[in-house]
Amino acid sequence: DPALLGLLVANSIFTATTASLLVALGYRLTLDTSTALLGATLYLLNFCVANLSLVGLVDSAEGCFLMAIVWSLEADHWFLLPLWGILGALAKETFVPLSALFVFGWWISEVRRDRLQLPRLAWLGALGMASLTTVTIAMSVIAGGLVWPWQLATYMRASEGFMNGLQACLLDHTFWFVFIWLLPLGLVRLRRLPRPWVWASAVACCGALALGAYHNASGNVARALFSVSGPILSLSAAI
Repeated sequence: DPALLGLLVANSIFTATTASLLVALGYRLTLDTSTALLGATLYLLNFCVANLSLVGLVDSAEGCFLMAIVWSLEADHWFLLPLWGILGALAKETFVPLSALFVFGWWISEVRRDRLQLPRLAWLGALGMASLTTVTIAMSVIAGGLVWPWQLATYMRASEGFMNGLQACLLDHTFWFVFIWLLPLGLVRLRRLPRPWVWASAVACCGALALGAYHNASGNVARALFSVSGPILSLSAAI
């Protein structure tokens, strides 16, 4: 199947890029090559990569550009955020809220009483505007008419209710296939990693769960959660 083969190649490139960025960042934070390589290995061996990211879905691209955001923020290259916003939004529409929440959590963790870091807040706003505009244009082209983001959000709302949707997300077997070993092992050494990255991942994970409950995404929420928290939990487990 040429289409599926093309998707496999594209997803493999995105996944390999994510692992490479994780190795580079892991070495920068730990100064240990084996720990950085082990973190990428744990990431690639996760259930989500082989069974979800590489099977014709687009989560590998979302995870790649989220990891690019982590690299940019850690290197203090906030000016790259609008670029990642455009590319990530072209990959998947959920990148828009997840990336905004991720960067917001990072910014909040670095705010001081006497310094709001307004230039970084401006880059956060640029990320949101760039990604939101990109999604609006892409959806409008596909639909053949103007589609506003709130129209898409209304369409995605499930009728089962928020709490029922949240319960379905947390109890689905796919969620536990992804996190049953990664979550407990990753939490042990999470304090060894930069506080902004931890905060950003936590805020974005809460957002992903809320979106999953809103849409009643069931086991599909594990894909978004892994895109957000998979790299940091894998590196923490490696440590």
